[in-house]
Amino acid sequence: VMRAAAENLTPVTLELGGKSPAIVHRKADLKHAVQRIVFAKVLNAGQTCIAVDYAMVPRELEGRFVELVNAQLDAFLGGRVADNPDFTSIITDRHRARLEQLVADAVAKGARITRYGSDDPASAGKVAPTILQGVDDTMDVMREEIFGPLLPVVPYDTLEQALAWVNARPRPLALYYFDRDERRIDQVLTGTHAGGVCVNDTLLHGAQEDIPFGGVGESGMGAYHGREGFLSLSHAKAVFHQRRIRLTWLFNPPYGQAVRTILKAVVG
Repeated sequence: VMRAAAENLTPVTLELGGKSPAIVHRKADLKHAVQRIVFAKVLNAGQTCIAVDYAMVPRELEGRFVELVNAQLDAFLGGRVADNPDFTSIITDRHRARLEQLVADAVAKGARITRYGSDDPASAGKVAPTILQGVDDTMDVMREEIFGPLLPVVPYDTLEQALAWVNARPRPLALYYFDRDERRIDQVLTGTHAGGVCVNDTLLHGAQEDIPFGGVGESGMGAYHGREGFLSLSHAKAVFHQRRIRLTWLFNPPYGQAVRTILKAVVG
């Protein structure tokens, strides 16, 4: 798209997606964080550009986090995947096969998975919500945008470690942070780069019409929504009107001492 635009000298606004993390602080309301993270993975089966791609949780809370994710999936889906009208199918068979390959690759490289539901979602063109633990950067699921109902869980020890992990990777389209401490929230906001940030929720920053939405770095350029969208998608034509009383004659040649005196007074 950008190559074609460049050939025609056409400006572009690109929203390119990426791997959007959700960081849960140990002092956060864990049940609330899980509810909102699972919501982001269940909505359209995780097929949204700003869906949570992976969750970062304190190492000592990883087990409890996984338990709560499964409980929240029960609350949302009631144990049904294949015939559940509230959980949609994957957009194409090709993409569904890609998601299954991401899981297979992760398992082959040592990841542990927990699939939700006991029915066969493939018959309905679906992929079951799947939690992945023990993931690392050798796995495709941690290198590519998932765009589906797979949730890798990355444990961390300190907030600084979590932020360093995020900053060592391409800048995401969205970043989610769960905490109530304003000092730490400010630390995350100022210490990371992302197209947009949502604090104590997921997805909803993209639904606000009065704040800009877009990526940064590998997740895109430019922004739309609200005033920023109008400015991005329009051209600001500059127009100057000369007044009836004009002083421009003062700067017409020939230039003598009078003009030099005026210029010196103006520019110092």
